[in-house]
Amino acid sequence: MISPVRLVASLALVLSLLCVAPRPAHAGYDTLKRSLGNLFFAPLDLVLSPVVAGKTVYTHLRDIDDTRAVRIAYTVPGFFWITGVQLGAAGIRAATGCIELLPGIVLLPFPGTEMSPLFDPVEKSDALVDYPNPAVNVKFGIDYTSPPS
Repeated sequence: MISPVRLVASLALVLSLLCVAPRPAHAGYDTLKRSLGNLFFAPLDLVLSPVVAGKTVYTHLRDIDDTRAVRIAYTVPGFFWITGVQLGAAGIRAATGCIELLPGIVLLPFPGTEMSPLFDPVEKSDALVDYPNPAVNVKFGIDYTSPPS
């Protein structure tokens, strides 16, 4: 005779297997795509740091209503500070590309399994070059210091 506990457990298992809907058989590659994009384009972010910093300082001086003294005093230290932030963020982008590479390869054969980005500004922020591509998104010259528009 089957015990009631075993019967209930068997029924629960059968019902849970029946309720799982089959998913289409396609592998997700977003994690690998994001990792390769970070690895390929982080060096260009590094090189373009002074350009992005200059553009950011110019945009902020133009758009923010401050006195002339603040605008003059902000320009030089702001440029160097933003350049440093851009350089650090490019390094973080390269590191997250390295960190996400192995999980991207491991998750490739499993459909519907993707990691959320480790470094969101790459996905959300504006860039000098932003060209979505099915293989790897071409995005570099990212402005890490301004809020996403």
